Amino acid sequence: MTDQVTSGVAVRPTLRAVPARGGPMGRPIGVAIVDEMPLFREGLSVRVLRDPAMRLAGVAPTANPAVLLRDRLAIDVLVLDAVLDPRARLLRRLIEANPRLTVVVLVREPCRTSHFVAAAQAAGARGLVPHAAPPDRILEAIRRSRTGPYVDPALAELVVDPSPATAGRPLSRREDEVLRLIADGYSNQGIADALVVSVETIRTHIKSLLRKLAARDRAHAVSIGYRTGLLSLEPPEPDDVAIPQARVDSYSSPVVMN
Repeated sequence: MTDQVTSGVAVRPTLRAVPARGGPMGRPIGVAIVDEMPLFREGLSVRVLRDPAMRLAGVAPTANPAVLLRDRLAIDVLVLDAVLDPRARLLRRLIEANPRLTVVVLVREPCRTSHFVAAAQAAGARGLVPHAAPPDRILEAIRRSRTGPYVDPALAELVVDPSPATAGRPLSRREDEVLRLIADGYSNQGIADALVVSVETIRTHIKSLLRKLAARDRAHAVSIGYRTGLLSLEPPEPDDVAIPQARVDSYSSPVVMN
């Protein structure tokens, strides 16, 4: 069988025809892995290949190819290294583009905080598991996240009781931008100028985000934002760069090692 590589993403459309134990409609769960550590990617890929309930859909070393995974591969579960998306911005975009996608986040030490866990959950992560967890626990997180939210017991102490809004109604992308500008001290007019919209539109967004966060006023909304991880004291990251046109080559291994 010949594999294909799409801009750093290895693809095996039909790894095997094995009856699935846990995949939807009797098929294996398509799993894609985005992690910057080559040895980890290889090891987890091998474990996925050995599980008859799963199918290795692709692997990538950086966050940008994850967009290609979303757009070009039929995957059910995306396993994402947290350090590649420390503010859960990519995660939010992936879920907004494909609400049926299940994302399992591998939490490494730099991201092992209640703020990150809350931000990832608000963005739509279905599973959270330590990056250093044994492979069996990561595979278990993949399986359990397909049927509902799952947090590995080792991360349970980082889960805080969210507001009713952040539990099930995360802010839209524009509302998120407005909240960040409020936190930076912008007035309604200043936010309108920054986003090139009318002040009335900004007032509408503010009313909506206050309702979703169950906040009394702007200051309370900012407080909730920091407490739940929607806001961070870290400097903002640049938007993802444009993805070049995909290039397809032949390849003899299911795992790309960069």
